[in-house]
Amino acid sequence: MKVSVIIPALNEAGVLVENLKNIRELAPHEIIVVDGESQDNTQMIAKHLADKTVTSSPGRAAQMNAGAQSAEGDLLVFLHADSLISKEGYHSMLRVMVNEHIAGGAFGLKIDSNSSALKFIAFSATLRAKYFGLVYGDQAIFVRRKVFEEIKGYSSLPICEDLEFYRRLQKKGQTVLLKEEAITSARRWEKEGIAFTTARNILIVCLFLLKFPPRILSKWYLSIR
Repeated sequence: MKVSVIIPALNEAGVLVENLKNIRELAPHEIIVVDGESQDNTQMIAKHLADKTVTSSPGRAAQMNAGAQSAEGDLLVFLHADSLISKEGYHSMLRVMVNEHIAGGAFGLKIDSNSSALKFIAFSATLRAKYFGLVYGDQAIFVRRKVFEEIKGYSSLPICEDLEFYRRLQKKGQTVLLKEEAITSARRWEKEGIAFTTARNILIVCLFLLKFPPRILSKWYLSIR
């Protein structure tokens, strides 16, 4: 099975080198970095360390769709630039996807911090995904290329595109939540505060599920970051 790891990036030079080296150790068929008009060295780093560098308008949905369009793999893995997958998790994903009835899935979540509060938040996120099917992009969503094309990729939403995509994926076919975890950086919580970041994220998701217009949600989200 050919695996294409697709990484949307915007001004991620500070984390990209180490993370691309980590992904290279997993030996996927290809690593694709989709740069969304970065103003730092993101694109230069990607050209040296990734197999393909694609440029796109900024916005994760547009970037991930652009990466998928250029991908050669049978299995697409969408990984945030500040997130990692362990070798154990990667091989677990490959074993699961041997079952042709599985359309795709995601990993559990681990936040790279010793904070008890962040450990609880990560644990809660995994439970949320397991029991309510609410999966975010930092959980490294993976999907068969054929299925991705059938559901027409990510919708052009400015926010919650990952949540909306995964809900459509679940309707299309069987999905799996791996017990292995994607490891994501704690920088958002450390920069903006754990309580504030968590409360804001919960509110955004609740309003999205209540059909609040995504463009208004996005403007509000950006205004209070």
